Amino acid sequence: MKTRFLSIILLPILFLSCEPQTSQPRFESLPLSDQTISLLGDTLKTAPQTLPERLQIRIDSLSVEALDDDRVIDHLIWEARKVAYEGEYRQAVQLFTDAIHQFPEEPRLYRHRGHRYITLRAFDLAIQDFQKAVRLFEGQQDITEQDGLPNKQNTPLSSLQTNTWYHLGLANYLKGEYEQANLAYENGLQVSTNNDMTVAFSYWKYMTLRKLGRDVEAGNLLETISPNMELIENTSYHELLMVFKGIFTQEELLSQENSELDNATLGYGLGFWHDINGRSERAQKIWQQVYDSKNWAAFGYIASEAELAN
Repeated sequence: MKTRFLSIILLPILFLSCEPQTSQPRFESLPLSDQTISLLGDTLKTAPQTLPERLQIRIDSLSVEALDDDRVIDHLIWEARKVAYEGEYRQAVQLFTDAIHQFPEEPRLYRHRGHRYITLRAFDLAIQDFQKAVRLFEGQQDITEQDGLPNKQNTPLSSLQTNTWYHLGLANYLKGEYEQANLAYENGLQVSTNNDMTVAFSYWKYMTLRKLGRDVEAGNLLETISPNMELIENTSYHELLMVFKGIFTQEELLSQENSELDNATLGYGLGFWHDINGRSERAQKIWQQVYDSKNWAAFGYIASEAELAN
């Protein structure tokens, strides 16, 4: 246990010493009715929406409970998360920023704000926030993070540390900074405590290694993922890993019953699979289909968008 903990501390040193250079975020030039500008130059808006009643009741309950228990930071996080669930990502970022002014040493606030900076395509700012979170939680016990809506087993699967490493790796990946992304995913794997998080990190790490041309290492990673793993949430990532492994076919993944999130996730992954196998035209077509959909906050959408922008 002690050795594992030390390895987690040592890996980030390679890239935490250099803060990314940032420019003014694209969204700051937009009217408040708009959210951000895509990597392809399109203005992204959020249609007015009301949270599902079940989600609204749960978040309000958790927020009030936190305030009643004098857990002010938890209360502020739930209020900002609720705004983000409503599609008001810029307002959520502002709420997290206000909270950071009150509690500048709280790593959870940077982790959550960084997540929404990714949504707004402000990757440099996201990376800075995640790196700040890493510095603040280094040497501390990990913290389980509650889901907005519980999964089917009512078992939270992610934590402050796994979410920070996951999103840091994603921000680096989206920028094409694959060495840094690989380090983040390796750290994430070391602190993962369940199959779902292992599969999520392995999915992005596999693609990162292939982007780096480290195909043997990627193949070795793939061998650690079995077809019969018991999962609660990350089935789409697992199915894509099985496609990469040659066990599933793409036809087995595509279904009219898929959600918009599933389609964005599967679309990016299948496009990647075509691309690394020399079918770039097919990959571009799939990524364009994802981009033409409506779920522009989904990570598969943003990744497809980044591929098209490159």
